[in-house]
Amino acid sequence: VRLVESGGGLVQPGESLRLSCAASGFTFSAAYMSWVRQAPGKERERVARISPASTTIDYADSVQGRFRVSRDNSRSTLYLDLSSLNTDDTAMYYCVKGTNWGERGQGTQVTVSS
Repeated sequence: VRLVESGGGLVQPGESLRLSCAASGFTFSAAYMSWVRQAPGKERERVARISPASTTIDYADSVQGRFRVSRDNSRSTLYLDLSSLNTDDTAMYYCVKGTNWGERGQGTQVTVSS
C-alpha cells in the first residue's frame, strides 16, 4: 500500500484548500478510504470516509458542511475539499486505507493562520 498526500499549505481563516491522495499497491476502487487529521496535543480525528463507489460518505460533526470528500477511481486518487477553514482545522492530514491507521500516507500539513 502506498498513499501520497499533497495540497496542504498555509492559508488564512475563511480560505479553501484541496488535498489529494494518490494511491497505489492495492485495488483502490474496492477500498473504503478515509481522511484523518492529527493536531499537536489533540486526539486523532477521522474527518471523512467514503465508500468504494462513493455511495456512502460520512463526515465528522466538526467539518460537516465545510469539507467534501470525493474520489476518482479511474485515477486511484482521493480528494478532500476544505472550505471556510478556521484555526481549529490546523493539523496534519492523512489519507488512510479503510479505517486502518497503519495504512496511511506521510501526511500533508494544513495550517490556518492570520
